[in-house]
Amino acid sequence: MGDSDTKGASAPRRRATFTVGKSASLLPVNGKSAAACESTGTAGGSVNHGRGKRDRSLETGRTKSKSETHKRMSDTSDRISCHKTQESLLSSGSGYNNYRGILNWCVVMLVLSNARLFLENLLRYGVLVDPIQVISLFLNDPYNWPAACLVIVSIVFVVVALYTERQLSKGSFTELVGVLVHGMNMAIMLTLPAAVVLLVPSVTPVGGVFVLGTYTILSLKLYSYKDVNMWCRELSMMKVKKLSRSLSCPSTQHLNGGDPKVCYPGNLSIRDMCYFVFAPTLCYELNFPRSPHIRMSFLLRRLFEMLFFIQLLVALTQQWMIPIIQSSMKPLEDMDLSRMTETLLRLAVPNHLLWLMFFYGFFHSSMNFTAELLRFGDRQFYKDWWNSETVTYFWQNWNIPVHKWCLRHFYKPLLRRGFSKILSQSAVFFLSAFFHEYLVSVPLRMFRPWAFMGMMAQLPLAWFVSRFLHGTYGNAAVWVSIIIGQPFAILMYVHDYYVLHYRQEAD
Repeated sequence: MGDSDTKGASAPRRRATFTVGKSASLLPVNGKSAAACESTGTAGGSVNHGRGKRDRSLETGRTKSKSETHKRMSDTSDRISCHKTQESLLSSGSGYNNYRGILNWCVVMLVLSNARLFLENLLRYGVLVDPIQVISLFLNDPYNWPAACLVIVSIVFVVVALYTERQLSKGSFTELVGVLVHGMNMAIMLTLPAAVVLLVPSVTPVGGVFVLGTYTILSLKLYSYKDVNMWCRELSMMKVKKLSRSLSCPSTQHLNGGDPKVCYPGNLSIRDMCYFVFAPTLCYELNFPRSPHIRMSFLLRRLFEMLFFIQLLVALTQQWMIPIIQSSMKPLEDMDLSRMTETLLRLAVPNHLLWLMFFYGFFHSSMNFTAELLRFGDRQFYKDWWNSETVTYFWQNWNIPVHKWCLRHFYKPLLRRGFSKILSQSAVFFLSAFFHEYLVSVPLRMFRPWAFMGMMAQLPLAWFVSRFLHGTYGNAAVWVSIIIGQPFAILMYVHDYYVLHYRQEAD
């Protein structure tokens, strides 16, 4: 009995122990308090936490050791092998195209070489720049200004063109009468100033170029004015109420700049004609794109560039060009081939630099100045002609106003009449050659075919370059034709002019 009681008493204690194992926080376990159990559990957790830290530190150490081992292996591999398959940078297959440093080097070399030439010129000839002499280029007699008078007289031809269009819009003139009046008006515009320049001795060559250039530009403008108004009348007769923007008024009532749009014949006003005469374009529209306002900072920058390049062109011409031309007369008269080649190279470089300065000063500075002053929106006066790979691309992109006029009023009308593209392109070059000859021979009062031949020679040159030269070689051929071609023809005129007028002084 005693043994059985003892066993019976111990059994509940074991059950109590099992029970406490499930909920140690509530009951004592084997005579231990709850606090002791908690301290035991906390110590166990801290042991596990420390063990986790040690494990992570061991893993980190292993990772670092692996990376260091890999780095040592890669360094060793690099020391063993330092080559891989690749192209040289200057090879076409390398794909490398950043040659900015070489371009800067070319610019530095160009500046240094021309600085040497300029210093040599100063040491040989001294300072030849004379601002007073520039006035004599425009005026022989300070009290006789025939060139300025001719420019003022050009207003008469503008009034005649406007009056003719007004009469045509009202039906007072027939289309045939209008064509005859416009034809006579433009024929007199081209012949009258040429006759005055040839017959009046007081007109200087520079003044003659200015007058003939003004009348040529004005005649091309009035031809476009005549054509566009004729197209508007044709569309009006077909009872088309809404015409395209380039021919008549658009559907909206105001331009982007807030100016009211006009429709035919509301465009036949003095204000509209005056705006077109001074606008930097040769192609007429009833509603030109307009900029919202005048930017004074932009306007002043272009004005400063205009004044700067005018002074620079005059100074370089007096200091650089004229001495070379005077010293080159004898080799050209003696027909010494080697000396003529040397003279050509001496003349081509300064002439080309002056041509580039003229291009920037006229097509960028002066035309943007005029466009900004008149809020004329279309400022695309040139494109990237310097990247031309064909001669045709150059002539299409270096003078956009003239190209637009030829395309709109000469080339496309010939195509519509049934002429082929080759014949139409040849006719465009022939027209351009005529005006080049007109603007050079008449002011110099001597007729030489150099400008005409230079322009017509562009046709076989364009065919040759487009057929046999492509890419970089085509671009190089275009640059050579610009430097040696037509500018050299202009220099031939200058040489002949000096031979005819200053032979004794040069000798």
